[in-house]
Amino acid sequence: MLVPDFPFSYDGWLRHPAGLGSLPPGRAGTPVAVVGGGMAGLTAAHELMRLGLRPVVYEADQLGGRMRSVPFPGQPGCVAEMGAMRFPVSARALFHYIDLLGLRTAPFPNPLAEHTPSTVIDLGGVRHTARAADQLPDVYQEVAAAWEKALQERAELSTMRDAVRRRDVETLKHVWNRLVREFDDQSFYGFLATSAAFRSFRHREIFGQVGFGTGGWDTDFPNSLLEILRVVYTEADDHQVAILGGSQQVPRGLWEHRPGDCAHWPAGTSLASLHGGAARPGVRSVRRDGAEFTVTDADGRRDRFAAVVYTPHVWTLLNRVETDPELLSAPLWTAVERTHYMGSSKLFVLTDRPFWRDVDPDTGLPVMSMTLTDRMPRGVYLFDDGPDRPGVMCLSYTWNDDSLKMATLSAQERLDVLLGKLADIYPGLDIRSHVIGEPLTITWETEPHFMGAFKSNLPGQYRYQRRLFTQFMQRGQPQAQRGFFLCGDDVSWTAGFAEGAVTTALNAVWGVLDHLGGATHPDNPGPGDLFEELAPVELPYDD
Repeated sequence: MLVPDFPFSYDGWLRHPAGLGSLPPGRAGTPVAVVGGGMAGLTAAHELMRLGLRPVVYEADQLGGRMRSVPFPGQPGCVAEMGAMRFPVSARALFHYIDLLGLRTAPFPNPLAEHTPSTVIDLGGVRHTARAADQLPDVYQEVAAAWEKALQERAELSTMRDAVRRRDVETLKHVWNRLVREFDDQSFYGFLATSAAFRSFRHREIFGQVGFGTGGWDTDFPNSLLEILRVVYTEADDHQVAILGGSQQVPRGLWEHRPGDCAHWPAGTSLASLHGGAARPGVRSVRRDGAEFTVTDADGRRDRFAAVVYTPHVWTLLNRVETDPELLSAPLWTAVERTHYMGSSKLFVLTDRPFWRDVDPDTGLPVMSMTLTDRMPRGVYLFDDGPDRPGVMCLSYTWNDDSLKMATLSAQERLDVLLGKLADIYPGLDIRSHVIGEPLTITWETEPHFMGAFKSNLPGQYRYQRRLFTQFMQRGQPQAQRGFFLCGDDVSWTAGFAEGAVTTALNAVWGVLDHLGGATHPDNPGPGDLFEELAPVELPYDD
C-alpha cells in the first residue's frame, strides 16, 4: 500500500539485509516503553528488540488490539473476527510479518469476488442473486461505470494506480499533491454529487448501499474524499484474504517469535521471554522525567524509560491516560481532539454445518449467499472449512449510524432482530435451526479502550492528519516534545488497515533509533532519512 502522501517503501526497508539500523555503544538493553499490545505495539516492540533495546509492553486488555479473533466455545478452530478480518495483498509490510510467522491465508468471501460462490443484493425489497457483477441488472452496471468514470475523469485513477504499481514516487507526489489541494474540503458524497456520471440520485443511492469491493459505502459519505482515494489507488479494497485460524495470530505470533538476528539479546529471546510471559497492565500516566519518562501502570508500578512509543487510539490521551501537556505541541493536541472515529458493530454465530451451500431445487441456486442489503444486517458473510465442519456466519457488519442501531441491544436481541430481517430476504429458510450456541458480538464505539473502530477524517482535516503522521520527526523540536512517539493506524494515512498500524510503528522505531543516537545503514535509509524527499504536502494554514 504505497500511500501517495508519503510513498516510502516500508517492505523494502524491512527486507534489506543491512537491517533497520544500529545503536551506539552503551545503548544496548535500554528500556523503551511500548504502550498498547496491538499490531502497532507488537510490531514496534519486535523491531526494537531486534535492534538490541528492551521494549516493555503495556496492555490494558489483551494482546492483539483490534486484531481480535474470538473462538466459539467448544470449537477452538472456529473464530469470530471481531476486528480486522480481511487483508489486501497490497499490504506488503504487513505480509512481511504474516510470512515471517508462516501463517496461511485464503481468499476472503467479499461480494461478487472470484472465490465467493454467490452474492445476494437486496435493495428496496427487490432481491438479485449473482455470481459475478455482469449478471446483475443494467442499473448496477451503470453505477459501476459511473464510479469508474468519476475516478478517471476527476481523480486520475489510471495514472495513480500505475504509479503505485511501478513505485513511481515522482508521479505519485506530483499528482497527489495537486489532488490534496483540490479535494481536502470535499466529502465523499460531495464528490459523487458533483460528478456528471452520478447526476442521478438513484445511482448515488445504489452506490452507497452496494458500493465497490467490500460493499456499501454510504456510512462513509460524510468523510473526506481523500480517505477513499487512498484506498482505491492502493487497491486496499480489493484482492483481500483472510488469515486462516484468525488474524490475532499475527500480533500474538510476534509476541512469541524468537528472531535469530537480534542485536545484544541471546539466541531464543522473544518478547514473551523478556516479559516473563505476560505484558505489563495498562498505563495510568506518562510523565516527563528530565530527559526520560516515568510510566505508571494500573497497578501503581512506576518505571523510567528513555523513550515511549504510544500506540492506542489517540483519544485515550484525552480521557484514559494522564500525560504532561508538553509532551505534544498545542497544534498536535488540537489534531488529537479533532480525530474522527468510525463506529462499527458485528455479530457472529456458529452453525451446525455450512447449510448455505445447499442448492434450492427450484432455482438451482444456493439457499443463501453473501448478502448486501439496505436492511439492518447490511452485510452478511459466510465462512466454512468444508461440509462436515461447523460453519461461521457474520450475520451483520455495520458502520456508524447502522452500528448505533445495534448499540443498545443485547447480544440475544441483536440476533433476534437480524434473523427477523433475514427471514424477509430468505423466506422459507430456517436459519435459526442451524445456529448452535450463543452469538458473539461487539460494538467498537462502546469498547472503553477504543471508542471507535478506526479513524476516518472529515473534510478539511488533512492538516490535522499531517501533524499526527509527521510527529515521529522530532529533530529540532523542544526537548519536552522529544522521545514520545505516536503510532497506530489512526496516526497513519490508511486507518482501518493493519498496514497503517505496521508502517507507523516502523516510523516510531526509526524515531526511537534516532532519538537514542543510532542510525540506519547508508544502503538502507529509513522513513526519517528520506522524509524531506517524500514528506506529505503542507497546506497553508492562514490563507
